[in-house]
Amino acid sequence: MSKTILIVDDSASVRQVVGIALKGAGYSVIEGCDGQDALGKLTGQKVHLIISDVNMPRMDGITFLKAVKALPTYKFTPVIMLTTENQEAKKREGQMAGAKAWMVKPFQPPQLLAAVEKLVLP
Repeated sequence: MSKTILIVDDSASVRQVVGIALKGAGYSVIEGCDGQDALGKLTGQKVHLIISDVNMPRMDGITFLKAVKALPTYKFTPVIMLTTENQEAKKREGQMAGAKAWMVKPFQPPQLLAAVEKLVLP
């Protein structure tokens, strides 16, 4: 059975690029266009990893991350923040909220897949 990864980004093209890389590596993908949309898609199914942008409308990535960590089913789900933000204060805020990794856009798919493989447990 393939592992499921939730991609949360307000950019359809980023979701597409990340999705293609993940599907090519054998992962199943769920997409959310912002934090609020993505929260609605977390309905109790097993999600092995979440990849989220930080700057999004309606609900930003840090708020989304805090909301996910408050859900018992997803409390231990690892989260990679994939963002244009590279300020240390934002990174610390993400870490404090529970992010396991921080990747800055633009990214290379092999770099993303390497991070995914480290966080998705067999």
